[in-house]
Amino acid sequence: MNRRLEESVFVDNATYQHVAAVLLLDISGSMKGTNISELNEGLKVFRDAVKGNPIASRSVDVAVVTFNDVVEIVHDFSGIDDFDPPTLSAEGRTAMGEAILRAADIVEKRKQVYKDNGVDYYRPWIFMITDAELEGLDMQPGDAKWNKVRGVIQDGETSKKFLFFCVGVNDADMDVLSKLAQKSFPAIKLKEKQFEEMFLWLSKSLEITLQNKPGEQTTIQTPAQSGWGFES
Repeated sequence: MNRRLEESVFVDNATYQHVAAVLLLDISGSMKGTNISELNEGLKVFRDAVKGNPIASRSVDVAVVTFNDVVEIVHDFSGIDDFDPPTLSAEGRTAMGEAILRAADIVEKRKQVYKDNGVDYYRPWIFMITDAELEGLDMQPGDAKWNKVRGVIQDGETSKKFLFFCVGVNDADMDVLSKLAQKSFPAIKLKEKQFEEMFLWLSKSLEITLQNKPGEQTTIQTPAQSGWGFES
């Protein structure tokens, strides 16, 4: 069982500002093979990169939410020292809509934990990796669930509640992801076998975030992603 952030991280790292990052990961059947293997390795790369930065290692709080037929919080929020990357396997369909709603819900709860403990924080990140195609999704453009999910993402952007990134792998329907993405952070198509570079970029981006003043309204700058992906 993970030590919860409010039980350990606030005691050890009370003077540090925190940034919550949800890794929202597609583990549907179409991710079998190389993709799921590289995703598992990428999680380890991410952990090691964050741990290697003395500030990020005390400030980044990570959660992992997976989705296939069901949505599961496989690792609740913890500091990076308590993050033991899970070994994921792929099967089933793609409950992406429910996963986005769950991620938005847990970041709001995490912000409340920060507030209750008097901890300064940055706008949380939701970082989704998916090979989603329309067939198999739990929502379709224009239906009720789609409109609900898109509304939550739009509200997240306009109210600066969270940052939402979506990365498409393999034959992901980038038109679908582009319609979901925030205007300020368009959907990204992952170049083949660039999972490690993507996770290193994410780690570096969080480090850059921590160089700014805390707050949900802070403007977020990220490095170029040309080494591992391109905007759709």
